[in-house]
Amino acid sequence: MNVDAILRGKGRDVATIRPDARIAEAVRMLRVKGIGAIVVSEDGRHVDGILSERDVVHALADGGGPVLERPVSGLMTAQVVTCAPDDRIENLMALMTQRRIRHLPVLRDGELYGIVSIGDVVKNRLDEVEYEASSLRSFIAGGV
Repeated sequence: MNVDAILRGKGRDVATIRPDARIAEAVRMLRVKGIGAIVVSEDGRHVDGILSERDVVHALADGGGPVLERPVSGLMTAQVVTCAPDDRIENLMALMTQRRIRHLPVLRDGELYGIVSIGDVVKNRLDEVEYEASSLRSFIAGGV
């Protein structure tokens, strides 16, 4: 199974925010959309960075309330690890585990195509395991 299969099931919508937006706006978007990370993009097509809940919490712990007035560009991770639609899920699982990454923007021809989270990957794996178990049960029941 590959990344594109996950995106076909969940959709390709990606929440983005401009680098000059304030952290407070990013926090509101994270809350309203119920997401854990937001892609930072000047044009909505190219990835300039990513901002996660974890980034915000760490900054608030270090700098307090004034952090909310800082621009997103000052807090985002600029060296973003990405994946492609044809990447295999097993490879993503290993990458996310090794790099401690929870969200991976998906790029196609250098442009934003979607995003996958660790939750999406785990759900996909659980669905695969359930399908395999169901197939085995059917095979065993049919063989009796």
